[in-house]
Amino acid sequence: MTRGFDNDKYCTIQSEHIKERIQKFGDKLYLEFGGKLFDDFHASRVLPGFEPDSKLRMLMQLSDMAEIIIVISAVDIEKNKVRGDLGITYDMDVLRLREEFESRGLMVSGVVITHYTGQASADIFKSKLEKLHIRAYFHYTIDGYPANVRAIVSDEGFGRNDYIETTRPLVVVTAPGPGSGKMATCLSQLYHDNKRGVKAGYAKFETFPIWNLPLKHPVNLAYEAATADLNDVNMIDPFHLEAYGETTVNYNRDIEIFPVLNAIFEGIYGENPYKSPTDMGVNMAGYCIIDDEACCEASRQEIIRRYYNTLGRTAENLTDESEILKLELIMGQAKANTDDRKVTVAAKARAMEAGVPCAAIELQDGTIITSETTPLLGTSAALILNATKHLAGIDHSTHLIPVSAIEPIQEMKVKYLKGNNPRLHTDEVLVALSMVSLNDPVAKRALEQLPKLNGCQVHTSVMLSEVDRKIFKKLGVDLTCEPVIKKNKKL
Repeated sequence: MTRGFDNDKYCTIQSEHIKERIQKFGDKLYLEFGGKLFDDFHASRVLPGFEPDSKLRMLMQLSDMAEIIIVISAVDIEKNKVRGDLGITYDMDVLRLREEFESRGLMVSGVVITHYTGQASADIFKSKLEKLHIRAYFHYTIDGYPANVRAIVSDEGFGRNDYIETTRPLVVVTAPGPGSGKMATCLSQLYHDNKRGVKAGYAKFETFPIWNLPLKHPVNLAYEAATADLNDVNMIDPFHLEAYGETTVNYNRDIEIFPVLNAIFEGIYGENPYKSPTDMGVNMAGYCIIDDEACCEASRQEIIRRYYNTLGRTAENLTDESEILKLELIMGQAKANTDDRKVTVAAKARAMEAGVPCAAIELQDGTIITSETTPLLGTSAALILNATKHLAGIDHSTHLIPVSAIEPIQEMKVKYLKGNNPRLHTDEVLVALSMVSLNDPVAKRALEQLPKLNGCQVHTSVMLSEVDRKIFKKLGVDLTCEPVIKKNKKL
């Protein structure tokens, strides 16, 4: 993929811009961090060249002046809410995030449990944190939030919340996921600091939408596709346009909440230092795009992937068709369609010819490799073997795993584990390949090609099992599937 984003420039100018914002306020800046501080694979897909941990690297350049507050909602703790990308609950992710930050030399000053109304699960989690010597705080629900400004900016509103003790000029406020209460945490701290005579400020760091790209730029449209389930909509910032006569892009939730934020700032300080939601942001990503067309094409591909993922979720009754309709509209605005995804065309063509489930992978050099279901292997397992053989320069007719090694696994699956599908899944074929590679240099050479699959594109003509999907994800492969659920489990 052509590089379209200068990651080094981004880390440099982003950290400098945050320093400038801190100086604007003097004593302290609370920086609300939207999205993921690391593992930001959406950004790396739509901005080729952006490293998934770029924001964390940037923050590490400010490590001597920064500390981190992690926010989690008591409602999410009570519901055992799970991160879809990692498969772990939000409370477990808080501990993971803290460990990740501190292992990189970043200071974590505490954990805030928001939306607290006495939930027993939140009490248990707070006790757990304290046993681990992690400072924990409660922030309470406020009746009428966010509209009842008089109640919010009072001793019974923000004043009731625990005050979070911080010592550094930059306080980064992050969370396992959306809706955790990051903004309210920042505003609560502004209220408490103001009462203590500390002149603190607030800023927001959201990578998307990119404010200085056009409203319908594919990068911004890809953000809408990524948040289709949240009904986020990119909009021209009317407050910025009125204040400066300049067209900038923001999203509906920030624009809708700005009048309330304006009133809260006025309630705390007597005036709002910002004239628009765009003013609050510190995102410099738009200045680091070095190949606009490369980013446009990457974003169109991301929109197609999001569309296929939603088709699959709809087939499994995990969402409704309104989300599909929204994504179809976004695809139209981006001038993209499913035939623009080369592996989609290749997998469907082979499936039509073979009459069995098939798959296709596009390697980093653009080569397309296909596979089909066989009596021994599922199509995704066969695809991985075909791809590694090609990358290792091994003849396609070579059997990397002898039938004598596959048949005992099949017998175990059907005879002893009472399974219906004797074919090997991707995890099983990789284990078998690793065992064979102990004594077979050809198999070992094929196994060593697996890292080269990172960033490759795959499409299958049927929906895959969760096992196969997870393996592709671990390999760093971008997977899409036709929304076809296999009726015959033996297929």
